[in-house]
Amino acid sequence: MIHRKTEQEIELMRESNQIVSDVHRLLAPMVKPGIRVSELDAMAEDFIRANGARPAFKGYQSGSPSIPDFPATLCVSIDDEVVHGIPTERMLEEGQIVSIDVGTEKNGFFGDGAMTLAVGRIDPEKQRLLKVTKEALYRGIDQAVPGGKLHDISAAIQQYVEDNGFAVVRDLVGHGIGRKLHEDPPVPNFGRAGSGPALEAGMTLAIEPMVNYGSFKVRIASNGWTVFTRDGAPSAHFEHTVHISKDGPETLTNHFERENG
Repeated sequence: MIHRKTEQEIELMRESNQIVSDVHRLLAPMVKPGIRVSELDAMAEDFIRANGARPAFKGYQSGSPSIPDFPATLCVSIDDEVVHGIPTERMLEEGQIVSIDVGTEKNGFFGDGAMTLAVGRIDPEKQRLLKVTKEALYRGIDQAVPGGKLHDISAAIQQYVEDNGFAVVRDLVGHGIGRKLHEDPPVPNFGRAGSGPALEAGMTLAIEPMVNYGSFKVRIASNGWTVFTRDGAPSAHFEHTVHISKDGPETLTNHFERENG
């Protein structure tokens, strides 16, 4: 069931998603060679809790009794890690790309957003992968309007990514968000325009293209969480939580990007 939010509920979501954006603002300048991923995670948790929220990913259950609860505040995914990388004592290295996915819960409502950053200087093809993935996200967001169809978003993302020679991950999708971190509907990054559920004012979606440099195929690590590209090529991930208002899409997590272009 797709839950449409009231204006009061949207206001609460703005607060939770503002914290997501603020965590990105806090961490972006810290992403450089030599920093440990665990340091980024600790900074994020301290900031979220200091702002009266809780980390939404920490303790998240996969639904499988054989997989431990997610142990960290952030998902930090490096190079060929697509999503759900678990922060460790690993140091970032020059030339890597790193995705930082942040989830928060405050006043009973969730926020969710991700960005992929360069660690120092990266090669031009990795830079192009980041640029295309970010632009694909915004092309999808542009389709999040009342009267449209859900797969208008999906098709816009897929077409732009594939026109640029990259691949969208098929096994993982975006999602509705609100009182739960993951609500209906699933938001795939591939599909046929004009199909899927109708888009209505009051819907809130986490739109999140995951784009691989090579094949769209992925594999899951033995820890049960981290998703890798199957061919070992790099992957990028950008995500915003979007409110479909009667006037069009309102992006709730992009304050940091607005400031930095």
